[in-house]
Amino acid sequence: MTALREIAWAKLNLTLQVLGRRPDGFHEIESLVAFAGVGDTVELDPLEGLDLRVEGPFAAALDGGNLITKAAEAAKTKVPGLALGSFRLVKVLPVAAGLGGGSADAAAALRLVAKANPGKATDLGLSELAATLGSDVAVCLKSEPAMITGRGEVVSPVEGFPPCGVVLANPVVPLATAAVYGALGAPQLAAPPHPPDPLDFGRDFDSLIDYVRPRGNDLEPAAARLAPQIVELLAALAALKGVRLVRLSGSGPTCFALFAEPRAAHHAAAELAHSHPDWWVAASGLGDSSR
Repeated sequence: MTALREIAWAKLNLTLQVLGRRPDGFHEIESLVAFAGVGDTVELDPLEGLDLRVEGPFAAALDGGNLITKAAEAAKTKVPGLALGSFRLVKVLPVAAGLGGGSADAAAALRLVAKANPGKATDLGLSELAATLGSDVAVCLKSEPAMITGRGEVVSPVEGFPPCGVVLANPVVPLATAAVYGALGAPQLAAPPHPPDPLDFGRDFDSLIDYVRPRGNDLEPAAARLAPQIVELLAALAALKGVRLVRLSGSGPTCFALFAEPRAAHHAAAELAHSHPDWWVAASGLGDSSR
């Protein structure tokens, strides 16, 4: 059987509000997310047993840790008799980068297991299973623009997300999410949050910018204290021609810049990669133009 393939698309937090620490130790968040057209490749060759081979420019940075096998094992525990097999991960996204890479890999693995077991796919309950694997895995299942709340596992679709362009930049320095939240020192959650209002941008880029601009990333100051390179990244992105907004993604250190058109983003990324050859730089569409 030909190996099955999925792309684990990079997740961007266009906004990230930390509402407080919950009694269970997690942080309550509200975040608008979208997915770029760059990501890791995950393949599954359905066979007996389960194994994982990791390749790619950032393979060594994983140190053997990945959610792919955990996701596959969780699926088989829920539905005994599932065919699993040999997974191959081509790791092209930086690790501990604020791009949800591990969660996206796990979500891609769940999609592959469902493809390999079409007669049992409905029994898997992928959304519920994804929520048990990590806060971001649920939104990465569909990899579509969404508002995420709770600890990130509650996913509300966003309508009318406009096609646009994005440049991503990372100094190739890992930054652990737990360390950033620890440095933030968020207070206890004062009261149960109200559900966010449904979002519909009408495919209008200016409407997206107007929504995102006043809603920052609450983790940015803490992340910048731990990784001062973030300040340089944001300044370099802000200086690019045609840029409309720059922001830290998630807990960082990846930063991004939004452009009205993907073509402008690709031109800007080439300029940035030339001036900062030591950084990881990528460009793609965002929203409907991402892939």
